[in-house]
Amino acid sequence: MASLADPLVQELLKGRYIASIATENPSGQIHIVAVWYWFDGTLVFVATSSRSRKARNLLSTPRAALMIDSRDPAASFGVTISGTARILSGAESQNKNNAIHRRYLSSAALSDARVGPVFAGWDDVTIQITPESVISWDMREADQQVFGGAFESNPGYLLPLQR
Repeated sequence: MASLADPLVQELLKGRYIASIATENPSGQIHIVAVWYWFDGTLVFVATSSRSRKARNLLSTPRAALMIDSRDPAASFGVTISGTARILSGAESQNKNNAIHRRYLSSAALSDARVGPVFAGWDDVTIQITPESVISWDMREADQQVFGGAFESNPGYLLPLQR
C-alpha cells in the first residue's frame, strides 16, 4: 500500500492527467467516467454536474475511487485512491471548480464567452474525496525487476496506444 506522500503518487496528484472516477449505481453496478481533478495536499476534488450519474450515485453511496495513470505504455505508472466522498455546493464548490478549470483550461479558454461560462454552468457541484486507501504501481520497476529491462531495451515490444 502506498501513501499520499510517496513521490510517484505526488507526481500524479500534482500533474495534469485525466483520471477515472468510479461510483456505485443503485443497482450495484460500477459507474466509471473520465474526469479532471485537483489535489489540495490532503483531499481530492472533481468538478461535476449535480445531474451527473456520479453525483447522484454519491448521494446514496458516498464512496468513490479515483484512478490516475500516466497513459504511457513505455513508462506506465499510476495510483488508485479510494475513500469517502461528499458533494460540495455553493461558493465552496464554485471555488474548487474554478481551481480545477484553471488546471486544465488556458486563460484564453476561461475568458472566452463560448468556453469558460459553459464549464462554470455545467459544473455546479464538486466531489470531495477523503483518501482512505492509496495503491500505486510503476511498470518501469516491474520491467527492471521481473522482465530484466526487456521493455526498456526493446521499445517495439509495446504497441502504440490509440490517440
